Amino acid sequence: MATVLITGGTGLIGRPLTAALLEKGYEVIILTRDPARYTMHTTRLSYAAWDPAAGVIDIAAITKADHIIHLAGAGVADKRWSKKRKREIVESRVKSGELLVKALKETSNKVQSVISSSAIGWYGPDSKEQNAGFTEEAPPAADFLGQTCKQWEASIEPVTQLGKRLVKLRVGIVLGKEGGALKEFLKPLRFGIASILGSGRQVISWIQLEDMVRLYITAIEKDNMNGVYNAVTPSPVTNKQLIMALARKKRGRLYIPVYVPSFILKIILGEMSIEVLKSTSVSCNKLSKSGFIFQYPTITAAFNDIK
Repeated sequence: MATVLITGGTGLIGRPLTAALLEKGYEVIILTRDPARYTMHTTRLSYAAWDPAAGVIDIAAITKADHIIHLAGAGVADKRWSKKRKREIVESRVKSGELLVKALKETSNKVQSVISSSAIGWYGPDSKEQNAGFTEEAPPAADFLGQTCKQWEASIEPVTQLGKRLVKLRVGIVLGKEGGALKEFLKPLRFGIASILGSGRQVISWIQLEDMVRLYITAIEKDNMNGVYNAVTPSPVTNKQLIMALARKKRGRLYIPVYVPSFILKIILGEMSIEVLKSTSVSCNKLSKSGFIFQYPTITAAFNDIK
């Protein structure tokens, strides 16, 4: 079976993706800055060293790979956006992409495809002129995330000149029980509080974690997938719709909706509050036309397995 090399393989998407690939019979190599930390080595799962900041990568891992899934990047919402943190967010994506390109260019390899993460942060806020959802052809926003995504995608683009099939997935808000945004949304509900952010009218383009995992594997296995795809469901929701659906699933009727004013979010989150309050409607028409079928197309379906 083919070998898949994963960067960022220990994160929210990387962990279930690794499990799914192993279940399908793939061999998996995870690139990490600290391979000695992981002892779960098997005949089909191993860890190899890399350090994008230092320009270091295990060349043996590159020579073994048939496909690369590039997930690496510092968490956008993990910390307040100081100048230092913003630099880390950009460099973790750009330097890792450039390192993969350099390794593929300088090393004899059999890599057929590179599946690289990007994000719907590429797009700006909704406007009256744009009411059908952003498509893949839309230009990047001029803001921090838009320009970060532009550099992120550009860093990995040269693999196409090396004869590799490149798929770039602009990922929406990923909803999974294991962590990420959903974990944060659930915290207030432990106390019966349904926290609606700002007006609650801002549109969230999202994808359920299991569908996201399936999409990465589909991108490996479908040779006719090329270029950019928006990784979002056909059913975007407002922040209020998402929070209320989650509250009903988790608490029945035992919750109180509470609006968190925009000015409070700005104080707490700083510049990051722009993204929390931004409405971004993103189209998945290209992905659907490729034949991908969502198992969780609606927010109700996405929350079905939440206890």
